[in-house]
Amino acid sequence: MYDDSENYGLSTRGIRAGQVRTAEGEQSEPVFTTSSFVFDSAAQAAARFSGAEPGNVYSRFTNPTVRTFEERLAALEGGERAVATASGMAAILATCSALLECGGHIVASNGIFGSTALLFNNYLSRFGMKTDFVPLTDLSAWEAAIRPETRMLFLETPSNPLAEVADIAALAELAHDRGCLLVVDNTVCTPALQRPLSLGADVVVLSATKYLDGQGRCVGGAVVGSGALVGEKVYGFMRTAGPCLSPFNAWVFLKGLETLQVRMQAHSHNALRVASWLETRPGVERVYYSGLESHPQHALARRQQGGFGGLLAFELAGGREQAWRFIDGVRFISITANLGDAKTMITHPATTTHGRLTPEARAAAGIRDGLVRIAVGLENVEDIIADLEHGFRAAG
Repeated sequence: MYDDSENYGLSTRGIRAGQVRTAEGEQSEPVFTTSSFVFDSAAQAAARFSGAEPGNVYSRFTNPTVRTFEERLAALEGGERAVATASGMAAILATCSALLECGGHIVASNGIFGSTALLFNNYLSRFGMKTDFVPLTDLSAWEAAIRPETRMLFLETPSNPLAEVADIAALAELAHDRGCLLVVDNTVCTPALQRPLSLGADVVVLSATKYLDGQGRCVGGAVVGSGALVGEKVYGFMRTAGPCLSPFNAWVFLKGLETLQVRMQAHSHNALRVASWLETRPGVERVYYSGLESHPQHALARRQQGGFGGLLAFELAGGREQAWRFIDGVRFISITANLGDAKTMITHPATTTHGRLTPEARAAAGIRDGLVRIAVGLENVEDIIADLEHGFRAAG
């Protein structure tokens, strides 16, 4: 029987943590497709609703399949509690809504996902929450942007798509010295390659849609952290506001967690091969991948991460026209703005993932028209490189 008190390795936790077998003795976790649960008595129903007695109440906030996913992910990230949500963006919304108040101030990295920036600027601002954006790797800029009303520092590392790497431990020290929470989006690395909580972060958010699933099947997200911040405050928001994860999607993500470590190692291997090859190609102005020795934060990434992940980008001198010709020239690589799939994917960030940002915001984030992003998959790496060669021929 799996025991969380044992010092099991990551792969074992990814396969075993959180599972509680029913009386049927199943090997694979069941999917509890039920909206509600039956109580033994009116008194038990009252005790469950009040929280005096633990147990299932209603699948919006208590479902055995979702709970298994939450407990397994918390074990991987090293957190006390996890709360599963309907999407990665729902995880960020739940975190900010639960942990900030009207008048609260956020300092965020200027390379965060485009939808996250829009959430901060266009929607949280309506509730009195203001955001300032700073360069991810400039610690002095983070410090200068903190105000008396600042309550949260928010970042993605590595960033998407430029693979910039923040010093999580240094930012955690700064945040805590100034009375702020540090929230880290760990979607690109996942706990298989990086554990921000162990470096001092207070909360981790993830889009489970990406590498946690690994095959592009479902949409979901999660928040991981302490019992007080996540187990009480974020859970309380999710229970009331309802951005919950479906049991079926939770079951799919559970299956993804079983192979997470081996997949992330394979993604990292293939991406490093592709990035190294891209650096040799004429017409490529720059390759963005922290696994390359040419990357400005390569040493930090080696120290902070257990691998470099599957996401990279490169810049073509010919701007949008050449980038689009390149993308249209590939044969089997999927033209899609998702990432984290077994299938290699390619997109043009300036007109997709970051297309809703203003030109000024894209420029500040380093998203130029010639930038191409690749989420390197698990196909034979020689085949991936050969398909990218078709792109170069088409791009001229």
